[in-house]
Amino acid sequence: MHTVVLRRWAWIHKWSSLVCTVFMLLLCLTGLPLIFHHEIGHLLGTEIEAPEMAADAPRVSMDRVMEVAQAQHPGKGGMFASQEEDDDRVWFVTLSDTPTSEDGLKQVAVDARTGAVLGQPQLDSGFMHIMFSLHVDLFAGLPGMLFLGFMGMLLLVAIVSGVALYGPFMKKLEFGTVRAARSSRLKWLDLHNLLGIVTLAWLLVVGTTGVINTWADLVVRYWQSDQMAEMIAPYKGQPPLRELGSLQKAVDAALALEPDMKMRFIAFPGTTFSSPHHYGIFMRGTEPLTSRLLKPVLVDAQTGAVTDSRSLPWYLTALLVSQPLHFGDYGGRPMQIIWAILDLMTIIVLGSGLYLWFVRRKSNETRMEKLIQAHQT
Repeated sequence: MHTVVLRRWAWIHKWSSLVCTVFMLLLCLTGLPLIFHHEIGHLLGTEIEAPEMAADAPRVSMDRVMEVAQAQHPGKGGMFASQEEDDDRVWFVTLSDTPTSEDGLKQVAVDARTGAVLGQPQLDSGFMHIMFSLHVDLFAGLPGMLFLGFMGMLLLVAIVSGVALYGPFMKKLEFGTVRAARSSRLKWLDLHNLLGIVTLAWLLVVGTTGVINTWADLVVRYWQSDQMAEMIAPYKGQPPLRELGSLQKAVDAALALEPDMKMRFIAFPGTTFSSPHHYGIFMRGTEPLTSRLLKPVLVDAQTGAVTDSRSLPWYLTALLVSQPLHFGDYGGRPMQIIWAILDLMTIIVLGSGLYLWFVRRKSNETRMEKLIQAHQT
């Protein structure tokens, strides 16, 4: 009975691994530069650098920021305005032809203190754009994301089945044994098992958070039909706005409501995270963990009055926590290095798994040829 169970686990491990390994290798290879995306941006000269000024330098109004950004691309309107979690000196303003445009987007980086244009990041080109798109959706949008999510679930199945096989396999060997003096296949088998068990916890964390991240679009859409729909219900059926009110007034209202929080990004009326009548101002905490959590404040885009605000539901909170954990964004440089080392070890695990399958397949084919030849003679 024990042998039958092990064979079943072996079959599950073999096929779940084979199906997902090539895609997991792609995700590991593209994920490695994404861990150091800021550092690579500096090396490539694509990272926006804010000039050094006094920490208490006054800020220009958000109305001025938008005026400067829109002057770079006349005819386009505001879509989003955001800041990095660790740098509030720069506003990244995304402009579009319509609030729901997916193409033709432009981004302008504006100094939050002087109102000067610092650069215009390329949103749809460059090395990091290619790496990010391959890693997130294979350039295939939502279908690509869901496909990679399914591959991630197969990875989790492969991990669980591998653990089930590891115990019986290691009964006659000491932990960490690599039989380098034996055949190449045995040496790689031992290395595959050793690195697999060493990276077990990390693979479970990254695999699980990766699967959660592939559901991001679906989770946001559900939130829009759930809580966001409730928040904007009083404005249903009202005519569209002819002119937007002061953005700075809306920002001041949000900051007055949440004085202990900071702004993370602003969604303009008609975009995914607002309504046709509201600025969606998303606030964040100031601690390492709470800085990843958001709280939306809806402000009437004409009057500048707060109309609703509520904490995000658990499913969006889980998504927001999983995103930085997936890329090792907690803990600064030490965690980045740890994530990179574990990523490289995982590449060896995946590559050795393919090698072991190929060698065994060739061995079986050779054995079969010998049996056929023996039968013919």
